[in-house]
Amino acid sequence: MKMALKALSYTELDLKKTYKLQRQMKNVANPYIKPLYKMWDHVIPSVDHEIPVRIFMPNAKDLIKGILIFFHGGGFVIGNIDSYTKVCANMAKQTGHLVVSVDYRLAPEHPFPAAPEDCYAVAREIFMDSSLFGIAREQITLIGDSAGGNLAAVVSLMARDRGEFTPTKQILIYPQTWNNHSETSPFTSVREFGTEYLLTAKRIEEFMELYQSSYEDRKNPYFAPLLAEDLSNQPDTLIITAAYDPLRDEGEAYGKKLHEFGNNVKVYRMKDALHGFIALPKHFVHVKRSYDLINDFLLNKKK
Repeated sequence: MKMALKALSYTELDLKKTYKLQRQMKNVANPYIKPLYKMWDHVIPSVDHEIPVRIFMPNAKDLIKGILIFFHGGGFVIGNIDSYTKVCANMAKQTGHLVVSVDYRLAPEHPFPAAPEDCYAVAREIFMDSSLFGIAREQITLIGDSAGGNLAAVVSLMARDRGEFTPTKQILIYPQTWNNHSETSPFTSVREFGTEYLLTAKRIEEFMELYQSSYEDRKNPYFAPLLAEDLSNQPDTLIITAAYDPLRDEGEAYGKKLHEFGNNVKVYRMKDALHGFIALPKHFVHVKRSYDLINDFLLNKKK
């Protein structure tokens, strides 16, 4: 297994030169087959552009429990609503929630802060129209994986700072929260699992270099939410990390800091898991366990 992971983690491809190809590869690996799912496409107007979203209905559409606003992973550079269609369709089925998947603008064509601004605009639109599907604001949850976990956390910070709406829950799945994944990172997981575990520290740094408008962005808490000096008044939070993930420790550190500022937080480390496991087929144990945790969190169950 270690030898297989080492082979899969090894790449000489220069992300700055091949990110468009890697976007295509991700789509090929996750084919979009619309007739299989109960969903439809929509756009949310922004200041000077429209933001595509894909809406997934749970099987029991007459008993929608709430809305999950989902931000996909991919290092802010790859990934889209097509490549995450299977993930979101399963998410709607497993949670009984309507899932709104946001196709935010990608770097480097649209560097920071394009992605968080798009995600904020969609969240604002949904929260401000409390009549949408008859769902109360308290039943709307922000959720994202990896870079999308970063964006969910950032939208919560932006919402508090701008005062236009107030998310009550957020789910961060192996989120990126810090600004440094080099050898000088303060987190042990970057050094222990930064090579040979699929997602490499080198690749994370390449993503961040493409995402930033300038190096000064790395000092901005909307770029790296763990930098925020004040994490008060944040939503109830569930953080799920992966045991063998370079992002593990910074995700857990974010949970600890949220707790220190008086927020309700649950952090769960998925045993034997690698980064990206939420995209595995629905019968995998890590996926099943994740939805057990997510549903307990959404239903306010204590474990």
